[in-house]
Amino acid sequence: MTDKLDKIREAQKQRIEKEARPGETYAQTAHRLQVAADKQPPAAKSNMRKPPNGDAQMDFFAPALYDVGTRDSRSIMDVAVFRLSKKERRAGDVIRYDLPDGYVEVKSGPDGMASIWDYDIVLMLVSQLTEAMNAYRANKGEKPGRTFKPHVSDILRFCRKGHGGKQAEEVERALDRLRGTTIKSVREGVTTNGKKSRVVEAEGLIGGYRVVSYTDSGRVAELEIEIPKWLYREIIDGKRPDVLTVHQDYFLIEPGLGRFIYRLARRAAGKNSAKWSYQTIYERSGSTGTFKKFCFMLRKLIETNDLPEYILSEEKGLKGPQLVMIHRDSIEVIDSSGS
Repeated sequence: MTDKLDKIREAQKQRIEKEARPGETYAQTAHRLQVAADKQPPAAKSNMRKPPNGDAQMDFFAPALYDVGTRDSRSIMDVAVFRLSKKERRAGDVIRYDLPDGYVEVKSGPDGMASIWDYDIVLMLVSQLTEAMNAYRANKGEKPGRTFKPHVSDILRFCRKGHGGKQAEEVERALDRLRGTTIKSVREGVTTNGKKSRVVEAEGLIGGYRVVSYTDSGRVAELEIEIPKWLYREIIDGKRPDVLTVHQDYFLIEPGLGRFIYRLARRAAGKNSAKWSYQTIYERSGSTGTFKKFCFMLRKLIETNDLPEYILSEEKGLKGPQLVMIHRDSIEVIDSSGS
């Protein structure tokens, strides 16, 4: 321990001596550098957590479900059908989003509202179902059903989470919240014969689920998740599923708002750019905090600017500040063209 401290002191001494100005004493240099350091603003905290140990290692003994490209349902990527906070359970709460052709309501059960981190499991369902359906259309497999049977280790690997602690127990609690969170969609329109129509659909973020565990060790032996009808229908019907690929580093985004903004950018900006007003994003986020606090958190994301794929900035709009979301590849194209 003493040797280590001596090395640190020696390195610090060499740095101060190197930074000394002509005629400046060692003490004066040290004081000047300390004053300059105190004036430096603290570095913005990264929005990205570090990948878990073994994240890049493949388990050859388990089905490689986590190798499937992550996808998300396009239809619900610009509203939050989950809570963005880890602290607030929001049991029995309702979020309503008014849309041009109707509205969407998110209702939570007694176990609490599903969080954006719980929704990682739904992303896995979407991704696996899309991959299986693509294989079926290419005559390389059977038509997938609504029952999904992953290993818990597959879920944790897909969501880029470690295997230690009580991760397996948390998967079960997440399934409770997903099962108890209902999405009610009300759409109004006009039919082909000119009559007005109103379509109401309500289902959970997942259907039922079944977990079989070994009581002596608590280890999960079997896991079955029922894909909800609305999600199954969205991917199975039609030639092209209405889904979008999600960057694998999405799972490393720490703040819930950061995850929501990434999803919004992926949906609205794609490979180019998009602008949304702070007020609209606030309304679509389902946030329970004040608009002022929301703007503060959004500007923190802009300051750090380390979300996957997108560069964030703020500009003035006609109705207040706007968030500008630009795909990083589109910036490189502009730079290379000399514009």
